[in-house]
Amino acid sequence: MAINPVDLRAIEEKAGNVYKAIIVCSKRARQLNSENKIEFNALLSTIPESTTDDESEDVDNPAQLKIALDLEKREKPHIQSLHEFLDGDLEYEFKE
Repeated sequence: MAINPVDLRAIEEKAGNVYKAIIVCSKRARQLNSENKIEFNALLSTIPESTTDDESEDVDNPAQLKIALDLEKREKPHIQSLHEFLDGDLEYEFKE
């Protein structure tokens, strides 16, 4: 996974205040993470459970492994929220 720097000037141009932009992005990242967690749990509930009750036997479930790897390949929530912010897809307002 490559490290991509973020130009703080681009964030400042969109928000005017970098710290407020970070708060907006972090709240959106939490929302995205919650949505991903709900989706992951829904997908896991469709997988049949193992029929063996032996806890000492460590058997990987290939269906569960495939779902986990597919979700792991996605863009991380904090990166996704930052892209949404910079593209102008996020609408926000602060309470006063």
